[in-house]
Amino acid sequence: MRSSFEGTITVALTLLLALVALAPSASAEVVDRIVATVNGRVILQSDLDEALCYDALLTGRSLADFREDDRRATLDRLIDQELLREQMKSADFRHATDSEVSARTADARKQYPQAGTDDSWRSLLTGYHISEKELFAHVRQQIDVMRLVDARLRPAVQIDTRSIEAYYRDQFVPKLKQSGAFEVPLTEVSAKIRELLTEEKVSEMLVSWLQTLRSEGQVHIPGVMPSPNEPGVQSQ
Repeated sequence: MRSSFEGTITVALTLLLALVALAPSASAEVVDRIVATVNGRVILQSDLDEALCYDALLTGRSLADFREDDRRATLDRLIDQELLREQMKSADFRHATDSEVSARTADARKQYPQAGTDDSWRSLLTGYHISEKELFAHVRQQIDVMRLVDARLRPAVQIDTRSIEAYYRDQFVPKLKQSGAFEVPLTEVSAKIRELLTEEKVSEMLVSWLQTLRSEGQVHIPGVMPSPNEPGVQSQ
């Protein structure tokens, strides 16, 4: 009859062999890594990969076509979204509802004639490695960001009559003549020009606002040297 000591050794060896057998599968697992931190909030490689899939879907590009500049642009967008997400914490901010997100997603789906049926739509998303749930979340985030920007910046934009007239004279009419189209009276396009100039001004203000948020916050991108043009971005 074996002693208790011998029994203990047998159990230990059995466990060791089991761990060795499991080692190859464990080492094959992909460990997620941090690609950026924004005011303490972590952005993982999996977050970036998912965002790249979303960008590829929107632009109709293959993931294989994305270069390092494209990946950095997508990472910058994720950083900006996180900075803006913090600005949504006020009690009066109204997030997008499920019905609003569903409607926007349905509109986006119409841009893909090959996704006429539910099965073909799901097949298209699978081809871009993105689920319907993930797409829903990205669309919700997009609506929320647009809503925040409009609420914060658009009220401050004032487009006067002179600016509209100058754009009509210096850009709108020359482009019409260049295309061979007939000239359109200013009164018919004034509202569209005002909206165009408003959007341009909001975009300029958004760039400035994001630069301020970065300079006032803590943005870290491991292994990336900070640039003088990127205030608030720090390497690790």
